Amino acid sequence: MKLLSVVVPAFNEQEAIPIFYKEITKEFESLKKRWDQLEFEIIFVDDGSTDDTLKVVRSLRKEDLRVRFVSFSRNFGKEAALFAGFEHARGDFTVCMDADLQDPPALLSQMLSAVIDEGYDSAATRRVSRKGEPPIRSVFARLFYRIINRMSHTDIVDGARDYRIMTKKMMNSILSMKEYNRFTKGIYGWIGFRTKWLEYENVERVAGETKWSFWKLFKYAIDGIVGFSTAPLSMATYFGIFMAFVAFLLIVFIIVKKLVFGDPTSGWSSLVCILLMLSGIQMFCIGIVGQYLSKTYLETKRRPIYIAKDTSDEEEEG
Repeated sequence: MKLLSVVVPAFNEQEAIPIFYKEITKEFESLKKRWDQLEFEIIFVDDGSTDDTLKVVRSLRKEDLRVRFVSFSRNFGKEAALFAGFEHARGDFTVCMDADLQDPPALLSQMLSAVIDEGYDSAATRRVSRKGEPPIRSVFARLFYRIINRMSHTDIVDGARDYRIMTKKMMNSILSMKEYNRFTKGIYGWIGFRTKWLEYENVERVAGETKWSFWKLFKYAIDGIVGFSTAPLSMATYFGIFMAFVAFLLIVFIIVKKLVFGDPTSGWSSLVCILLMLSGIQMFCIGIVGQYLSKTYLETKRRPIYIAKDTSDEEEEG
């Protein structure tokens, strides 16, 4: 017998979870016809929801013991929720999916075939369109993937989703990385393993609203760049060298102008503009160093990635 663990991070998804459960169990029945030795479990990770997400999950568990859950003491973020789900997964294969059904369950058959029949370590998905997203978000998303792939040696595929299936060996490799500041898309690429990519058109949410504002996505992008590239630190150095060179040329120009034309140095407004520009560049470079320093500071504190308030396993033991 083989076990497939489905990890589902959930933050205020009380409306979407019943719909997701209905669709995923329907897909399980279809998969069972092809792989009759395959069993399933669903692990909902309640990321500190303020609605009835946990209550809905508990009611599902009463009807179906394949449903398990981990409930956080507060909102720790999707990265922590994924890690918690991976830690609690018991399966020979683990797949992570969103509760809003933007990750189509119908793709599970192809994903399982890739790891069971074709020998891949992982089958991952990527969106080939961003239909339904605000145009500005789509533009910045594509820009992010271009920037991080140029700055980092880690391959991060444009449009890649967290929706992927992995073997136990690959899952153990991910769990061995205990870093506090996590960027799972980068971790997937960094650890390697043989991955098959599946493409699909963007699917809109079945219920609820997205929890990812533009600002949250921007901070997430910064975490990804800082976590998997030291190029910004080098960029700060190059900025400093370039501006020092420009300042030197300006000094030479002013001296030559004074000696040849006898013009006095004038223009306090231009001087103020130059000072403001240089100060801005200095603050920008200090900010880059500060980002890396803050990540180092958080790592050295060695705080847990998440704190679980309740789990289905504890309730069983109790």
